[in-house]
Amino acid sequence: MTVYLWFSYILTAAYVLLMVAYSYGYFKPKPHAHAPKAKEQPFFSIIIPARNEAANIEQCLSSILNNHYPGDRFEIILIDDFSEDTTYAIASKLSGNLQVIRLSDYINKEERLNAFKKKALEIGISKAKGTYIITTDADCIIPPNWLQAYADKLNASGNLQCLAGPVNFIPCNNKKNWLYYFQSIDFMTMQGITIASNRLGLGNMSNGANFLFSKEAFETVGGYKGIDQKASGDDMMLMQKIQQQYPDGIDFLFNKNAIVATPVQPDWSAFLNQRIRWASKADSYPQVKLTLVLLLVYLFNLNFLLLGISACCNAIALKSLLYIFLSKLIAELAFVMPLSIFFNKRNELFYLIILQPLHILYIIAAGFLGKFGTYNWKGRSVH
Repeated sequence: MTVYLWFSYILTAAYVLLMVAYSYGYFKPKPHAHAPKAKEQPFFSIIIPARNEAANIEQCLSSILNNHYPGDRFEIILIDDFSEDTTYAIASKLSGNLQVIRLSDYINKEERLNAFKKKALEIGISKAKGTYIITTDADCIIPPNWLQAYADKLNASGNLQCLAGPVNFIPCNNKKNWLYYFQSIDFMTMQGITIASNRLGLGNMSNGANFLFSKEAFETVGGYKGIDQKASGDDMMLMQKIQQQYPDGIDFLFNKNAIVATPVQPDWSAFLNQRIRWASKADSYPQVKLTLVLLLVYLFNLNFLLLGISACCNAIALKSLLYIFLSKLIAELAFVMPLSIFFNKRNELFYLIILQPLHILYIIAAGFLGKFGTYNWKGRSVH
């Protein structure tokens, strides 16, 4: 037991140090070369893959079309991914600089693909006229100064090729229940890790709901070639390919005006399928540092569970478990508090405390099933 407890203390120390590093990285600015004054605003091509999003697509597209940005400096390309509802019909009725494409015009529905989304993005990008591509999801709500926030960042920095943007979870159908708070806190923490990791060089992370890259960089790295075997990863895996080619060309758009909102999953089944899908790409990242960080987090949580089981019949293990829990909680709260201000979620911090046991179990389950399990997404079973 003594050896095991020392192993637990070492894992805890490493985890706490990681949280301290993230807290430092969150406030650390990333230097970039100053760009010469732009003669005109950047041209953006906004690519949206959509499958069965009839309930959301009109609000999403309208929020982009109503952006406070010159209408002749952006276009929207929506690719309908074999929707079984009225997504295509609704999108086609909207007016503006919008092009709606059917994926069925390019590939057969029966093709054995895991990565239909990447294929949809690839087709959309091939038709894009913009210097910069921005991807988002069909259930997202875009803030009115979104494109201007991207333009300001690009105009201020001379060497950016790829930008991760902030994403905020909002209630599904305006229901703030336990599932909402669990997803909201978890995702806000991941957003903070995305910011800090990028600034510390611990591995670049992103989310396809708010993601920019130059079309030139996309073509230079071969697009999704080599990463198209995974259903997920159109964002992070592409960013890491670009980072290998442009080491100083990656950053995070830290701007409240750029926060894209997307609803949480409506039930526990959909939530777990989403997170298993995200976890399924964990062993495919080319950045070793990111893989090691993910491994540390997984082992720490797995060890916490094992120590908890030992504590049921061992007083020393129980005492150690309490110390480790307090260390974990304090380190995470110190990291998440500034994030809660940025995302306007300070009133949700209470749930970070009381949902700790459930969060530990979720990390263990999602990590394991992401590696060895299958999941369903948008009506498709993915292996």
